[in-house]
Amino acid sequence: MVQLPFQRAIRGRLFWFVADPAHEGARAWRYIEDGMILIRNGLITAVGEAAVLERQMPAGIEVVHGGRNLVMPGFIDPHIHIPQTQVIASYGAQLIDWLNRYTFVEEQRFANPAHARTNATFLMDTLLLNGTTTAVAFGSVHPVSVEAFLAEADRRNARMVAGKVMMDRNAPPALLDTPEQGYEDTKALIEHWHGRGRQMCAIAPRFAITSSPTQLEAAGALAKEFPECLIETHLAENHAEIALVRELYPDCCDYTDVYDHFGLLGPKSLFGHCVHLGPRERARLEESGSVAVHCPTSNLFLGSGLFDPAGLRTAIATDIGAGTSYSMLATLNEAYKVQQLQGRSLSPMAAFFAITLGNARAIGLESRIGSFAPGREADLVMLDACATSTMAHRMARAQSLDDELFVLMTLGDDRAVAATYLMGERVVPSSIGRLS
Repeated sequence: MVQLPFQRAIRGRLFWFVADPAHEGARAWRYIEDGMILIRNGLITAVGEAAVLERQMPAGIEVVHGGRNLVMPGFIDPHIHIPQTQVIASYGAQLIDWLNRYTFVEEQRFANPAHARTNATFLMDTLLLNGTTTAVAFGSVHPVSVEAFLAEADRRNARMVAGKVMMDRNAPPALLDTPEQGYEDTKALIEHWHGRGRQMCAIAPRFAITSSPTQLEAAGALAKEFPECLIETHLAENHAEIALVRELYPDCCDYTDVYDHFGLLGPKSLFGHCVHLGPRERARLEESGSVAVHCPTSNLFLGSGLFDPAGLRTAIATDIGAGTSYSMLATLNEAYKVQQLQGRSLSPMAAFFAITLGNARAIGLESRIGSFAPGREADLVMLDACATSTMAHRMARAQSLDDELFVLMTLGDDRAVAATYLMGERVVPSSIGRLS
């Protein structure tokens, strides 16, 4: 793990959430035009007006100035796929065909530890360049895919969550485990990695199509054995997928009931997509506290449909690599359009709450990340709303913080990320990627 500095301060335009703006309105966020964050051993010790806090600072403390950048908590992406970085932008298929034609071919390469390590380096570089400081990730069926990713995250001191995909049917033989192997591999990863530094493990049956009842039973056993772990899977993304699940699980009343039957619903459960849910399913997800993870660029790219958040506990994610951008800003852009097509508007405040404190709550980490409250881990991003000529031209007419946020979420991408910090240490710009 990275050796942390004893203390430093970050000064600039601070913006973060303390509650959900859907419920608390303007009381939900804090904005300080000239603010300061004091950081000790990677944790936030105080936040407030710079004029007040600078009088409390010990002599010689390093002060980082954010300038006119907007300083926010780092972004959180609760649904990505580690092995899919090289199938992003694969042409012309919907879900099942896309998996068979592109994804399952690519995932077989992750049996090679060297390939897994190279990919992990690329993925971590790219997440940080986009201001994403925490992600919940699916590996491949190979434990080494998760080990390589978590090792790379640990080296950089990033808080990441990852799970080995469990699948024992309806995939190429090279990608199949067994219920016993899926259980043992996942348990070994949890025992070795969960809580090691900032790393966390998830239980990850890919989806009901690729897991037999016996394997979903094993996943449910893991959930009982390790109740602190998140569960990540997929639900109701595509009509053909739903029809096949109905054939494979004829005794269940709907797709959600499959997971419910095996004890996989609950506040720790993240269900990717949830595009085509019936009323009973919505009610059951709400009742159980399960999370529906909206993946707008993926749903649009694969033609899956338009997500309706009504009545659901929700999160928002990129879903790399069916998703078409690593940027949570670009993801908000598409989420806004998805809601517009259904007669609703996604406000800038709701959007930025979603990718910070909202997603932190969805994955149960709001006591550690997602805000600038004292005691939280000092993961943050500095955003430049004038990063491109188009953005700067538009910002000349901006009159409010709402305007600035909306410019960032509709015109912004990795170019708007001026800096990314992990535990108070700047990691972008650095020697990685485009910003070297």
